[in-house]
Amino acid sequence: MKTIVIHEARDLRIEDRDASDPGPGEVQIKIAAGGICGSDLHYFNHGGFGPVRLKEPMILGHEVAGHVTALGDGVSGLSIGQLVAVSPSRPCGNCRYCNEGRHNQCLNMRFYGSAMPFPHIQGAFRQVLVADAAQCAPADGLTTGEAAMAEPLSVCLHATRQAGTMMGKSVLVTGCGPIGILCILAARRAGADLIVATDLSPFTLKMAEAAGADLTLNMAENPADLEQFTADKGTFEVLFECSGAAPALAAGISAMRPGGTIVQLGLGGDMSLPMMAITAKELALKGSFRFHEEFFTAVSLMQKGLIDVKPFITQTFALDDAVAAFEIAGDRSQTVKAQIAFA
Repeated sequence: MKTIVIHEARDLRIEDRDASDPGPGEVQIKIAAGGICGSDLHYFNHGGFGPVRLKEPMILGHEVAGHVTALGDGVSGLSIGQLVAVSPSRPCGNCRYCNEGRHNQCLNMRFYGSAMPFPHIQGAFRQVLVADAAQCAPADGLTTGEAAMAEPLSVCLHATRQAGTMMGKSVLVTGCGPIGILCILAARRAGADLIVATDLSPFTLKMAEAAGADLTLNMAENPADLEQFTADKGTFEVLFECSGAAPALAAGISAMRPGGTIVQLGLGGDMSLPMMAITAKELALKGSFRFHEEFFTAVSLMQKGLIDVKPFITQTFALDDAVAAFEIAGDRSQTVKAQIAFA
């Protein structure tokens, strides 16, 4: 089978690897679609992110969906030919955090396409994947591209949970890449009233409007635009910071009202924080990392038509054009989510 393997920064190769049969409790899946994530781009462009560096070749990818081709012993509830979205979240189930129900913080997490541990956890950008049946969410009624969007949508559903009650809240989203766009959709579904989005790209801001943002602000053209929301100590009750850029976080904090909640999703490296403003406004700062049980909810919301991700799949490339796909995936002048078609 063909796989997409990163060797070092800018060294992406399509390589043949052996496919395997499913064992007890496992299913074999013919992968149909895979989305290129920000972490995949970090490996492609920089060989890692922060302290996480590639130490060996690694199959990339964790946003995938495909059709079941074989069932291992003891598997029920799935059928041959069925479309499934595959959760990359594979916690051990036995560590202290799994026992506390914080599966996304698992001490022995096996998350597809991750160089955090060594040996690295190989990813899901392969023509044939064997996965635990428990990872597979039946995605009947969805396109393969939609099903592959379950993973990034899950990230945003987890972030919405971190933010707390959203009904009637005023929300600021900084950074309108895939996660920012999906945070707009998730926040609105959760009952947010006013949603304002900021970015540096006219294209992504247009996509934010399509996602339902009430107002979009181009901070490259008008860096002071957020000042209109700073009067009387600020406007927004929730900030989803999706850019990982310190200036975006600082500007967002200035527009937060006292008692608000900042949810940090963007992973751009360590940032300096305006701690005096955070303290004086009594803001809550929460990280949001991955997801777990939200994955099946993401699939269900898409199946019910309550969240529509199709407009934000902006490009689909053939497997043999994987390098071109990675080259364009991070271009925010024309791309929200680039996917690879494996079949």
